[in-house]
Amino acid sequence: MCRRGPLPSVRDMTNTKNAVVTGASRGLGLALARGLAADGWSLVIDARDGEALRAAAAGLPGGARLILLPGDVTDPAHRDDIARAAADLGGPDLLINNAGTLGASPLPAMADYPVGELRDAFEVNVLAPIALTQLLLPGLRLRGGAVLNITSDAAVEPYAGWGGYGAAKAALEQASNVLSAEENLVRVWWVDPGDLRTHMHQLAYPGEDISDRPLPDSAVGAFKKIIAERLPSGRYRAAELVPTGAPS
Repeated sequence: MCRRGPLPSVRDMTNTKNAVVTGASRGLGLALARGLAADGWSLVIDARDGEALRAAAAGLPGGARLILLPGDVTDPAHRDDIARAAADLGGPDLLINNAGTLGASPLPAMADYPVGELRDAFEVNVLAPIALTQLLLPGLRLRGGAVLNITSDAAVEPYAGWGGYGAAKAALEQASNVLSAEENLVRVWWVDPGDLRTHMHQLAYPGEDISDRPLPDSAVGAFKKIIAERLPSGRYRAAELVPTGAPS
């Protein structure tokens, strides 16, 4: 565990906004961490690559209380560490389940999808975020917080080759939908950020030029709107909230 900045006093904790962002070493997770830090949020961020996580943290706006936790969200012990770190900050106000995996690459047809890789995709994209949400829900309820799950249009559209990833995201969407019906004190959002220029998207199209896709920072404004305005629980598309390229 690596901390940056002093922890707040007990009095300060009641007024501090605290967020957990998984998969925050690059791509959308890093962009969201950057946006929240700029708005004064205290953060718990994680990623599997500790070196990349530390490099990402070094570029975040200064002054934010920050706890870095290298590790894998599929590891129960790591999830326990995340929950303890959020409690150290005073309790979670926001959980962003961003960490994910594409699954098999290059994208195979469902008829040929390696079952082992499909199982891994569900472990990372569905079971891990559900398990982490379960751990943080008591604290989120106390602080009237929110869960924000990253989804994809592949969850609702039949794109050839995207069956493994899409099936996992569809499962996450339905879990989010049910959770939103069950929770009265916690907002539950599942958000499709759109096609972005990320490492995962490049894995989907190895060797192809994806420079025409917008950078992840272009979607941050939409996420900020959802969070700041505390929109009703439900599914959102970033492009419908804030036009691509609008300031974040």
